[in-house]
Amino acid sequence: MTKPQLFTAVFFALLLLLLYQIALMFRPFLFPVLWAVILAHMTYPVHVRLTARLGGRDALSAWCLTLGVLAVVVVPVLLMAVMLVREAVGAELAVQAWIEAGGIQGLPAQLSKVPVVGGVLHDLIGRYLLKPDALEELVRSSAQVVSGFFVDQLGNLLKNAFILVSDFLIILFTLWFLYKDGRRWLWFLYELVPLDDAQKQKIFARLDITVRAVVKGVLLTAIAQGLLAGAAYAALGVPFAVVLTALTILLAPLPFGGTAFVWGPVVLYFLMVGSMGKAVMMLAWGVGVVSTVDQILRPWLIGQDVQMPVLFLVFSILGGLALYGLIGLFVGPILMSILMTVISIYREEYHTPVPAVSANPTAPS
Repeated sequence: MTKPQLFTAVFFALLLLLLYQIALMFRPFLFPVLWAVILAHMTYPVHVRLTARLGGRDALSAWCLTLGVLAVVVVPVLLMAVMLVREAVGAELAVQAWIEAGGIQGLPAQLSKVPVVGGVLHDLIGRYLLKPDALEELVRSSAQVVSGFFVDQLGNLLKNAFILVSDFLIILFTLWFLYKDGRRWLWFLYELVPLDDAQKQKIFARLDITVRAVVKGVLLTAIAQGLLAGAAYAALGVPFAVVLTALTILLAPLPFGGTAFVWGPVVLYFLMVGSMGKAVMMLAWGVGVVSTVDQILRPWLIGQDVQMPVLFLVFSILGGLALYGLIGLFVGPILMSILMTVISIYREEYHTPVPAVSANPTAPS
């Protein structure tokens, strides 16, 4: 081994060791930093315009936008979490009162009043499914489970308050620096990638398109689900329909449960007030329409811009959710998009097509 080769081997071994150690140190901050990167990427055009209005003072613009994110995103989410827990406890008490008032005993009679299928439902409840005592115990335990879930989540929230506050502070801290210095860091990363300019432009453009498409798909899907659920709330005469619609939009991006955390209690409300027909309609609308839209509309909206096969897109979303949690909604499609771009570059630059062979080759003379 020559001296330059030895130097190169030692240099890259040292570089890999340092990168590994840095990765271990940065690992606890990975998810907050990723959230900050996504927020900064989506709001950076606002930062550019605000900086121009403030006479080029980019630091002041960064402060304004960072505090704006705190006011618009973080505070409402925390208030909504506390409100959910309070309403869940109240719903459990209401269910208990409904049971004690004889609501379960009158359930078969109310089921029989449902148009078209009332008689069938009455027979199923009365003969084949559950007796009133067993059904009462099921409803009571289900209410306790739902209420206990939200209370436990609030308990975990309080227990991990330090970690939660630290993550929020890391997001805000990182967000400010991304607004102020993000363009310079991105250019440094762009120059560091050992590819041709055309290839780097293709990868970075694909990253931009994917992030924007995923955010657009998540937001528009949440709005569509909220409006569909809100139409049902208004049509069925649910109290506080506007508030419930807003809550549905906020909870729609959650990977599991999502909108069901809102329209599910509405179904219970109709059961408690004796509106069996409305309960069945709300349940059918929630399961068949509101929750189903998420599985169809989101992949379609994202796939339009990303130009990724729907099968790969769905698997990247589900796999990202399973591996990374909520932020996997963005990370999964981004990783899949980068992979497809790299494969495309390989095909264009390094793959030599095999010359076509004639179907009826002429015999050599």
